[in-house]
Amino acid sequence: MQLVFTFLRTSSTPVCYVCSTSRVEHLFVVSNHRKESDRSAAKKRKKEDPDALKIIHAPSKYPSCLFFQYNTQLGPPYYVLVDTNFINFSIKSKLDVMQSMMDCLYAKCIPCITDCVMAELEKLGLRYRVALRIAKDPRFERLPCTHHGTYADDCLVQRVTQHKCYIVATVDKDLKRRIRKIPGVPIMYISSYRYNIERMPDDYGAPRL
Repeated sequence: MQLVFTFLRTSSTPVCYVCSTSRVEHLFVVSNHRKESDRSAAKKRKKEDPDALKIIHAPSKYPSCLFFQYNTQLGPPYYVLVDTNFINFSIKSKLDVMQSMMDCLYAKCIPCITDCVMAELEKLGLRYRVALRIAKDPRFERLPCTHHGTYADDCLVQRVTQHKCYIVATVDKDLKRRIRKIPGVPIMYISSYRYNIERMPDDYGAPRL
């Protein structure tokens, strides 16, 4: 190596102005210094205690409130998220919303109306004026929305994904299909002129038909 350095010094190679050596020799010195620093860093890593407890926080795929297919956050009083068409179909079937929900679940129920559902009812005009009047009942709990837009289906899906304490009341097939993909969320629907519920634990509510 010394012979190479002397040859480089005597030859007409460009000289580094920082350390007054040839640039090729300067690159050799810098690369050797980097290799030594990498070796020292590797030795420091090996000195870590292998018996030390290492905690790795893995993200949970399912919420902790779910016990197999049952949702432990469900219980009376039940909070029911009402869709836009659910109130209108209840009027066509001549069903009282509060009384029919209690007849279905055998417990106190609190219907919940989001701002998106209320905005959709207001946009539908005079045809849904009776449904809008029912939605403004003081017994219904109003849930504020902080997102942009007034599309109720996306709002309801996002809300039940984050909070597993709701039952979704809807007659929309597309919304039912989206809710069924979320574990632990029961669906209330209308059939045979009464309210029925699916994906509910057998210990809760009225017997299924």
